[in-house]
Amino acid sequence: MVENRPFLSFLTHLVLIAGVLIVVFPVYLAFVASTHADGEFLSGLVPLLPGPNLVENYWHMLTVGISTAGAPPLWIMLTNSLIIAICIAVGKIIISLLSAYAIVFFKFPFRLLAFWIIFITLMLPVEVRIIPTFKVVADLGLLNSYVGLTLPLIASATATFLFRQFFLTIPDELMEAARVDGAGPLKFFRDILLPLSRTNIAALFVILFIYGWVQYLWPLLVTTDSRYYTVVMGIKRLAATADGEPQWHLVMAAVMLAMLPPVLVVIFMQRLFVKGLVETEK
Repeated sequence: MVENRPFLSFLTHLVLIAGVLIVVFPVYLAFVASTHADGEFLSGLVPLLPGPNLVENYWHMLTVGISTAGAPPLWIMLTNSLIIAICIAVGKIIISLLSAYAIVFFKFPFRLLAFWIIFITLMLPVEVRIIPTFKVVADLGLLNSYVGLTLPLIASATATFLFRQFFLTIPDELMEAARVDGAGPLKFFRDILLPLSRTNIAALFVILFIYGWVQYLWPLLVTTDSRYYTVVMGIKRLAATADGEPQWHLVMAAVMLAMLPPVLVVIFMQRLFVKGLVETEK
């Protein structure tokens, strides 16, 4: 039984509030910086209240950008990042679902070995095999393309492992009942396994979407055309201008806009995300 002690309850809430303030305060400073004019943050004084240039700064970044940074307008980079994040998340989930389904429900030689070969690839992320991966992509002529940006990142041993562990909890009686009712492998997968995996899919989609959204090293290698720049690449270019001081008010506006899509995904899928992480019975 948990005792109700007012002091401990107050202390717990105080620690939680302090933690929230520590996390939120830098984000608030970035938002404040994005609403002021050029040079406000270079004077040595950090304003703590929003300025009058919010609409002007955000509109300028979305439609014009910073020409000296060599990056296109932000809406192009946001669109590229959104396409890449969705393709990576959806591609990883589809491939992982099918591979886990084959490993668990189909009897074929060396299926356990096939699973462990997939699982061992966790020790070989893109950063480790980046040179041969880049050579393959270049030889196939996939540089400066959405296929080249997403295809090498689609396979996921982690998602395959998670779906496999969930599929192992499905009772054999359910599969036998579906077979008696005349359901083939695809119908069993579509009508039974996919609805049961809904919360797991939602949780993984949030994680994988953010994983695709924040990709920096791989897009930096395979893109030389500014039309395919991602928003993370764009922010790096904005903050590292060769001539003069960075225009921090515009950089912070880009940061706030880049943060918006992942936050919206987490907010709208929060219920399914938490349910998929903590639910033990379907």
